[in-house]
Amino acid sequence: MSYIILIAGIILLIVLITGVKLNAFLSFLVVSILIGLAHGQDIISISTSVQKGIGDILGSLVAIIGLGAMLGKLVADSGAAERIANGLVKGFGRKNLVWALVVTAFVIGIPLFYNVGFVLLVPLIISIASRYKLPAVYIGLPALSALSVTHGYLPPHPSPTALVQQFHADLGQTLLLGLIVAVPAIILAGPVFAMTLRNFNAKPIDTFAVKHKQENELPGMFNSIITAFLPVILITTAAITKSVLHEESMLKTIIISLGEPVTAMLLTVITGIYTLGVRQGRTVNDVSNSLGDAVKDISMIIFVIGGAGALKQVLTDTGISNQIASSLQTMNVHPLFVAWSISAIIRVSVGSATVAGLTTAGIVAPLIASSGVNPSLMVLATGAGSLMFSHVNDPGFWLFKEYFNLSFKQTIRTWSFMETIVSVVGLIGVFMLNYFVK
Repeated sequence: MSYIILIAGIILLIVLITGVKLNAFLSFLVVSILIGLAHGQDIISISTSVQKGIGDILGSLVAIIGLGAMLGKLVADSGAAERIANGLVKGFGRKNLVWALVVTAFVIGIPLFYNVGFVLLVPLIISIASRYKLPAVYIGLPALSALSVTHGYLPPHPSPTALVQQFHADLGQTLLLGLIVAVPAIILAGPVFAMTLRNFNAKPIDTFAVKHKQENELPGMFNSIITAFLPVILITTAAITKSVLHEESMLKTIIISLGEPVTAMLLTVITGIYTLGVRQGRTVNDVSNSLGDAVKDISMIIFVIGGAGALKQVLTDTGISNQIASSLQTMNVHPLFVAWSISAIIRVSVGSATVAGLTTAGIVAPLIASSGVNPSLMVLATGAGSLMFSHVNDPGFWLFKEYFNLSFKQTIRTWSFMETIVSVVGLIGVFMLNYFVK
């Protein structure tokens, strides 16, 4: 009976989001209430579960996601992303433009939200393709594969960060393992796959080009990289320190404290207000107004994550999650594959990587305690599944299609295949790491 209720709930969620076009947050709430009622809960109990689920997941995430949006805004508005991109393209040379753009996308993709990174990179890709007479898809798709991987695998992006909380994983370890899995996924889905696209001569639409800043208006390269990557540096250093320094000391305490995600993000944003704002001639008030706009831009993402938390809590309180976890154990299917498969199915059905990942978390979270699988690897397996075969129900599909002026068939041949490679290679990488990480 639990399976029937869950499957019916997921189907209804898919219909509401993709068919009815109902807001994802409202869809989560409707489905959560109906699942609770179907399992015999009363409205008061369901309301308590919904409120607890929203509060639990957002309590630890709002600060990280909000600060991440602010940092992305600082990096974008200051021209730091453009400085990093220009410097890497210049450093790699014309023969290695594909690799230069991949590294650029990976570097700026960690601190920037996906949509921001996309609209920053694509005009650069189009201008470079025009300047060097190269197919835009050939040099652009590898860069966008790097953006996709950072979006699906790596904190502080919303979905991976929320999964860390849902699975009670260590954020620093997840980031380190995510970087290890990300590299081969990007290489195979990016430059290697792009070798088959050398003769792809679709001409991008000129109207998508944007005006770039003059060289003297951009912040310095060192300043840009250090500010954009400061959270990664602090969090990664803290994770390594935990593993290397076993004895307690003042140094260890300070490093771990600075690497605590909220602290690391707050320090970075404060640093960025000066290095990418005040030092560039902007007033604190002007920068603050811009940061406020950044938070407005990701407000619906926060609501969607809260809705997924509500569904997860209802599944937990009704006992559905535990019943399904117990039955999956008897099927002798590895939890990592279960997480990837469910996430992939929901992704293909709904289109949203965030919805796919967070819905899966509510279903498979009990498997972690019962199977002993590493929570960080569960985060990565779920994230990899959430990137599977992007198609017509994913806004990213249409962004790529329109920016690069492709036909429907060409977009499937390029974008959808790239996303599939990213997802499958990610799963393989997670299983390989499972032999070494406990």
